[in-house]
Amino acid sequence: MSTNNGHYFECRDLHAYYGESYILQGVSFHLEHNEILALLGRNGAGKTTTLRTIARAKEPRLRQGEIHLQGKPVHPLRTHMAARAGISLVPEDRRIIPGLTVEQNLTLAQVAPSKGWTLERIYQQFPRLGERRKQQGITLSGGEQQMLAIARALARDLSLLLLDEPYEGLAPKIVAEIEQALVTLKQEGLTIILVEQNAIAALDIADRAAILDDGQIVYEGNPDEVLSNEHLRRDYLAL
Repeated sequence: MSTNNGHYFECRDLHAYYGESYILQGVSFHLEHNEILALLGRNGAGKTTTLRTIARAKEPRLRQGEIHLQGKPVHPLRTHMAARAGISLVPEDRRIIPGLTVEQNLTLAQVAPSKGWTLERIYQQFPRLGERRKQQGITLSGGEQQMLAIARALARDLSLLLLDEPYEGLAPKIVAEIEQALVTLKQEGLTIILVEQNAIAALDIADRAAILDDGQIVYEGNPDEVLSNEHLRRDYLAL
């Protein structure tokens, strides 16, 4: 599935600011349908700002550039309209709603599931959540909270999933579970942008990679090349 310009999703020449701080300085990249893109870079490179700009968060402010999903412009939209267009950001802090059970967190987010993400299907994808459906979401383990945050995005009937540091603070076994879940979601039709400080883990499941440095894309291409290129690893990823 592609747009008229040939890509399922595309950012063109994004320039974004926090206040007067110039963060994104002409960011451009694209994804195809059912791809996982690993968006990498050192701390402060602009990765989270890129995700928030795509999700049309109130901050940062996009002063120039275009964002297209399935051929439709996203850049003129406000946050809630971008969400309705199928874009969902899972932030690093996950934002599980206090006082609500797992199931209430999901049903609060749920819309008419045209892509088939019913509660039953979500629980099939994340059996742990099904087992804990009556448990308060904030009492889950860190890994289970991350699963809930991803599941809540699915309940919104999304087309593009934006993940900000989903492996942060998680044990390797749990990281492997979430990796497998993301691969399965890709196989079932989801397109994903993955921002992750654990570059090796991100590249392990990515179809393509892009590296940000000082608000600009310095590399876009094959994950294997990133792993084999000493210059990219040393200068931009500290690997």
